[in-house]
Amino acid sequence: MIPVFSMKSRSTTILTVRKEDSVAIGGDGQVTLGDSIMKADANKIRKLLDGKVITGFAGSTADAFSLLERFESKLKDYPSNVARAATELAKEWRTDRILRRLEAMMIVIDEKQTFLLSGNGDVIQPTDGVLAIGSGGNYAMAAAKALLKKTNLSAKEIVQESLVVASEIDIYTNGNIILEELLCKK
Repeated sequence: MIPVFSMKSRSTTILTVRKEDSVAIGGDGQVTLGDSIMKADANKIRKLLDGKVITGFAGSTADAFSLLERFESKLKDYPSNVARAATELAKEWRTDRILRRLEAMMIVIDEKQTFLLSGNGDVIQPTDGVLAIGSGGNYAMAAAKALLKKTNLSAKEIVQESLVVASEIDIYTNGNIILEELLCKK
């Protein structure tokens, strides 16, 4: 038997899609420890800055919450500049010895921009407005890209359907989906 403290925590799929006048982000609710589902209804989507910024996180739960708190702090330092807040967090994440060990990733959206933040110091902005992280991220992203090209579904509907597809393929993703949407200024 493997001791619980040495089991790898696996969890989640987070997806965002930007289309026309809206951007949506969603995530499933599953948290897995080893080969057991520990929680089926976790919320990995958070509204920040009075709902003007929304984040989704994947990876180790404690690490993700630590990053979320630090990002929220950076947003307070740069409230009108999400890109700067993301860049400052990524710089700190890469250079701080304790933060470097954190095993998590974040997607950050606002009405204008979408960013992926990683522990490598990456701040990536997708060209097509589609971004996914977590164990089922590649499945959800593939479904979203296909739906974006071949349907007239809204951003929120594409996120919903794509996360359902991921939940049917990835054993670390379930169908308890939480969705948030922001209207975008043109």
